[in-house]
Amino acid sequence: MTGLPISDPSDGIWDDGEWISWEWINGQLHEQDLKAEFPNAPIEIIKVFEDLVYSAAEYYELTGRYLQIWGELGELYAEIKYGIERHRPGMAGSDGRMGNDWVEIKTISPEKGKGKVVVKRAGNFNKLLVVKIDESFKFESRMIDRKKLGKGKGKNASYSWGSESE
Repeated sequence: MTGLPISDPSDGIWDDGEWISWEWINGQLHEQDLKAEFPNAPIEIIKVFEDLVYSAAEYYELTGRYLQIWGELGELYAEIKYGIERHRPGMAGSDGRMGNDWVEIKTISPEKGKGKVVVKRAGNFNKLLVVKIDESFKFESRMIDRKKLGKGKGKNASYSWGSESE
Protein backbone atom coordinates (compact mmCIF):
# COMPACT_ATOMS: atom_id res chain seq x y z
CA MET A 1 0.00 0.00 0.00
CA THR A 2 2.85 2.41 0.71
CA GLY A 3 5.13 1.17 -2.04
CA LEU A 4 7.89 0.50 0.46
CA PRO A 5 9.31 -2.99 0.71
CA ILE A 6 8.55 -4.86 3.93
CA SER A 7 11.68 -6.79 4.90
CA ASP A 8 10.40 -8.08 8.22
CA PRO A 9 6.82 -9.19 8.97
CA SER A 10 6.95 -7.12 12.17
CA ASP A 11 7.29 -3.94 10.01
CA GLY A 12 3.64 -4.14 8.96
CA ILE A 13 0.54 -6.24 8.54
CA TRP A 14 -0.82 -8.25 5.63
CA ASP A 15 -4.31 -7.12 4.74
CA ASP A 16 -6.44 -7.83 1.71
CA GLY A 17 -3.55 -9.13 -0.36
CA GLU A 18 -0.98 -6.45 0.43
CA TRP A 19 1.45 -5.34 3.13
CA ILE A 20 0.65 -2.19 5.06
CA SER A 21 3.52 -0.68 7.07
CA TRP A 22 3.12 0.36 10.69
CA GLU A 23 4.66 3.70 9.70
CA TRP A 24 1.81 4.31 7.26
CA ILE A 25 -0.81 3.19 9.80
CA ASN A 26 0.66 5.40 12.52
CA GLY A 27 0.75 8.32 10.08
CA GLN A 28 -2.94 7.85 9.33
CA LEU A 29 -3.76 7.74 13.05
CA HIS A 30 -1.73 10.90 13.67
CA GLU A 31 -3.53 12.65 10.81
CA GLN A 32 -6.91 11.66 12.33
CA ASP A 33 -5.80 13.08 15.70
CA LEU A 34 -4.78 16.36 14.04
CA LYS A 35 -8.10 16.61 12.19
CA ALA A 36 -9.96 16.01 15.46
CA GLU A 37 -7.96 18.70 17.30
CA PHE A 38 -8.15 21.22 14.44
CA PRO A 39 -11.40 20.52 12.58
CA ASN A 40 -11.50 23.97 10.99
CA ALA A 41 -8.34 23.71 8.88
CA PRO A 42 -6.95 21.78 5.93
CA ILE A 43 -4.54 19.03 6.96
CA GLU A 44 -1.75 20.59 4.86
CA ILE A 45 -1.87 23.83 6.91
CA ILE A 46 -2.02 21.86 10.17
CA LYS A 47 1.11 19.95 9.15
CA VAL A 48 2.94 23.21 8.31
CA PHE A 49 2.02 24.51 11.78
CA GLU A 50 3.23 21.29 13.37
CA ASP A 51 6.52 21.49 11.41
CA LEU A 52 7.08 25.12 12.44
CA VAL A 53 6.51 24.36 16.11
CA TYR A 54 8.82 21.34 15.90
CA SER A 55 11.54 23.40 14.19
CA ALA A 56 11.27 26.21 16.74
CA ALA A 57 11.53 23.71 19.62
CA GLU A 58 14.46 21.92 17.98
CA TYR A 59 16.27 25.22 17.40
CA TYR A 60 15.80 26.12 21.08
CA GLU A 61 17.16 22.71 22.14
CA LEU A 62 20.25 23.16 19.97
CA THR A 63 21.02 26.83 20.71
CA GLY A 64 19.23 27.82 23.91
CA ARG A 65 17.69 30.68 21.90
CA TYR A 66 14.10 31.12 20.83
CA LEU A 67 13.18 31.91 17.24
CA GLN A 68 11.21 35.14 17.26
CA ILE A 69 8.15 33.81 15.44
CA TRP A 70 5.69 33.90 18.35
CA GLY A 71 3.13 36.22 16.76
CA GLU A 72 2.94 34.20 13.56
CA LEU A 73 2.68 30.92 15.49
CA GLY A 74 -0.12 32.40 17.62
CA GLU A 75 -2.04 33.61 14.57
CA LEU A 76 -1.57 30.34 12.70
CA TYR A 77 -2.78 28.44 15.80
CA ALA A 78 -5.85 30.72 15.92
CA GLU A 79 -6.50 30.04 12.25
CA ILE A 80 -6.42 26.26 12.56
CA LYS A 81 -7.97 25.95 16.03
CA TYR A 82 -10.84 28.42 15.68
CA GLY A 83 -11.27 28.70 11.93
CA ILE A 84 -10.35 32.39 11.99
CA GLU A 85 -9.94 33.82 8.52
CA ARG A 86 -6.92 36.08 8.82
CA HIS A 87 -6.79 39.45 7.10
CA ARG A 88 -4.01 40.24 4.69
CA PRO A 89 -0.74 41.26 6.42
CA GLY A 90 -0.62 44.81 7.70
CA MET A 91 -4.36 45.40 7.88
CA ALA A 92 -5.05 47.62 10.87
CA GLY A 93 -7.77 47.11 13.47
CA SER A 94 -7.93 43.34 13.85
CA ASP A 95 -6.15 40.18 12.73
CA GLY A 96 -9.06 38.25 11.31
CA ARG A 97 -12.68 37.29 11.27
CA MET A 98 -14.56 34.41 12.86
CA GLY A 99 -18.15 34.35 11.66
CA ASN A 100 -19.51 37.84 12.43
CA ASP A 101 -16.76 38.62 14.94
CA TRP A 102 -13.64 40.66 14.29
CA VAL A 103 -10.78 39.10 16.25
CA GLU A 104 -7.53 40.60 17.53
CA ILE A 105 -4.92 37.92 18.29
CA LYS A 106 -2.16 38.39 20.85
CA THR A 107 0.46 35.82 21.78
CA ILE A 108 2.19 35.26 25.12
CA SER A 109 5.57 33.62 24.57
CA PRO A 110 7.65 31.71 27.11
CA GLU A 111 9.89 34.78 27.24
CA LYS A 112 7.11 37.00 28.60
CA GLY A 113 7.40 36.46 32.33
CA LYS A 114 4.29 38.42 33.26
CA GLY A 115 1.87 36.72 30.86
CA LYS A 116 0.32 40.04 29.91
CA VAL A 117 -0.79 41.38 26.54
CA VAL A 118 -1.61 44.94 25.55
CA VAL A 119 -4.13 45.83 22.87
CA LYS A 120 -5.05 49.21 21.34
CA ARG A 121 -8.50 50.37 22.37
CA ALA A 122 -8.92 52.00 18.94
CA GLY A 123 -8.73 48.61 17.24
CA ASN A 124 -11.69 47.35 15.23
CA PHE A 125 -12.38 44.08 17.05
CA ASN A 126 -15.02 42.63 19.34
CA LYS A 127 -13.09 39.52 20.43
CA LEU A 128 -9.57 39.20 21.77
CA LEU A 129 -7.92 35.82 21.40
CA VAL A 130 -4.93 35.35 23.67
CA VAL A 131 -2.67 32.45 22.74
CA LYS A 132 -0.17 31.30 25.36
CA ILE A 133 2.84 29.20 24.36
CA ASP A 134 4.76 27.60 27.23
CA GLU A 135 8.41 26.52 27.51
CA SER A 136 7.50 23.07 26.15
CA PHE A 137 5.88 24.66 23.08
CA LYS A 138 2.39 23.66 24.26
CA PHE A 139 -0.44 25.99 23.24
CA GLU A 140 -3.41 27.26 25.25
CA SER A 141 -5.86 29.99 24.31
CA ARG A 142 -8.63 32.14 25.69
CA MET A 143 -11.27 34.04 23.77
CA ILE A 144 -12.27 37.26 25.55
CA ASP A 145 -15.17 39.57 24.71
CA ARG A 146 -13.92 43.10 24.21
CA LYS A 147 -16.39 44.44 26.78
CA LYS A 148 -14.59 42.38 29.46
CA LEU A 149 -11.47 44.47 28.87
CA GLY A 150 -13.27 47.42 30.46
CA LYS A 151 -13.58 50.96 29.24
CA GLY A 152 -10.60 52.33 31.19
CA LYS A 153 -8.47 55.31 30.26
CA GLY A 154 -5.62 55.60 27.85
CA LYS A 155 -4.92 54.25 24.40
CA ASN A 156 -4.36 50.64 25.48
CA ALA A 157 -6.13 47.91 27.39
CA SER A 158 -4.35 44.92 28.86
CA TYR A 159 -5.15 41.34 29.69
CA SER A 160 -3.20 39.17 32.11
CA TRP A 161 -3.32 35.41 31.75
CA GLY A 162 -3.62 34.99 35.52
CA SER A 163 -6.59 37.34 35.93
CA GLU A 164 -9.58 38.65 33.98
CA SER A 165 -8.46 42.10 32.79
CA GLU A 166 -6.74 45.27 33.88
